[in-house]
Amino acid sequence: MDRYPSSLLEKAVSEFAKLPGIGRKTALRLVLFMLKRSDSEVDAFSDAISHVKKDIKYCKICHNISDTDICPICADGHRDGQVVCVVENIQDVMAIENTQQFHGLYHVLGGVISPMDGIGPNELEIESLVSRVAEGNIKEVILALSSTMEGDTTSFYISRKLASFNVRMSVIARGISVGNELEYTDEVTLGRSILNRTPLQK
Repeated sequence: MDRYPSSLLEKAVSEFAKLPGIGRKTALRLVLFMLKRSDSEVDAFSDAISHVKKDIKYCKICHNISDTDICPICADGHRDGQVVCVVENIQDVMAIENTQQFHGLYHVLGGVISPMDGIGPNELEIESLVSRVAEGNIKEVILALSSTMEGDTTSFYISRKLASFNVRMSVIARGISVGNELEYTDEVTLGRSILNRTPLQK
């Protein structure tokens, strides 16, 4: 167990170490770095974290992160509202937007079905997707989930839920390696996988 010269330092390290991918040694470096910053810089850092937790919203339509009740993508009248791309998380929206190859709307599930992690369909934004499709304005649903067992399971479940609607279903092309997560895929490969999506048999 590491020994710290200050209980305040140890507490700060423990909090930083709770972040994903941050071990205690990295956490210590981050805390010591912050100690060297000016009071105004540290205050700006803590304020940013506090405000993002308290004030950030989730779009009422697609569940993307937003500063307003309706995110800028859903509010953009130039986007193709007849095509909805279903993704696992906010990072996937950002990754696909960076390709500049998709001009429709999104639907963020908030995860994928994973019984091992206790995540079932009811924990995800699947019913709200069904409600959007039921309104009749959507002509195509693109399933852009990770090429993992959980992603494929979720895609199959959604395809069954939407089978009774007159909507075209497609999945992104498998230019992405099986087992890869979308947010770590390079923009060229991801862009091509959207453009070369394949129809999903109902």
